[in-house]
Amino acid sequence: MGSLDLDTRLEGGDGHFVATLSPDWKIWGPNGGYLASIALRAAGMASRFRRPASFACHFLSVGAFEPANVSVTPLRSARTAESLRATIEQGGRTLLESQVWTTADGAGLEHDFAPMPDVAPPAHLDSFENLIGDDDGPHFPFWENLEGRPTDWVPRAEWRPGPPRLCCWYRFRPESRFDDPYLDAARALILVDTLSWPAACRAHPEDNGWMAPSLDLHVRFHRPAHDSEWLLVEARADVATAGLIGFHNRVWSEDGRLVASGGGQLLCRPRPQSALP
Repeated sequence: MGSLDLDTRLEGGDGHFVATLSPDWKIWGPNGGYLASIALRAAGMASRFRRPASFACHFLSVGAFEPANVSVTPLRSARTAESLRATIEQGGRTLLESQVWTTADGAGLEHDFAPMPDVAPPAHLDSFENLIGDDDGPHFPFWENLEGRPTDWVPRAEWRPGPPRLCCWYRFRPESRFDDPYLDAARALILVDTLSWPAACRAHPEDNGWMAPSLDLHVRFHRPAHDSEWLLVEARADVATAGLIGFHNRVWSEDGRLVASGGGQLLCRPRPQSALP
């Protein structure tokens, strides 16, 4: 089991950092949301402001589980907002190129028309570990870092292709909440990225023979969720065509506040045997 805090820590300063990619976050390679979290945290260390507003990135190469260089370059600095570029490189290859907006808290218009889906709270639901068991197919190390409680569970024997959507509560472990605003936002960043492929798979036979890594990711951080141990993810991958799968996911806190929303594109590839855990 990994630790989101420990496994995204950076050494260095003045916009030049080193992070060691942990194999505890492996899905095919280092999980994309995990890589994005390292870039987001580096931007937060370099920014004048303590509120992440948005994150956008391209995933360019698959990394190895070893040290990587992270550089942060200011692009625009204003009185209440700052734009930064965060780049992760390893062995002469760029793994991720991202842009991050950070802001100061301020006054402005207020409205909220983003109700949480009407689902049971996590305390009334069972975990994947209890529902699936230990011997139900291959398992990536990444999933040890999360406890999931599905709101729409279908037993394996009853599986049928249906709408490419899912709705599930998740909490990180061993630490489930963070006071650092960039680590807090990283929880939603990882969930928005990672749940795209499981949602897409809902529309197809269980062993579909494909894998679909993320090409890009863009996430808006609406509000912090420091006090929310559990986060609800609603993931949708409504259109898959010509080798691409588009996704749009949203994340709520336990008290029904929309925390983050975002999406991106997945690129379909035939799944080699080596892609299995």
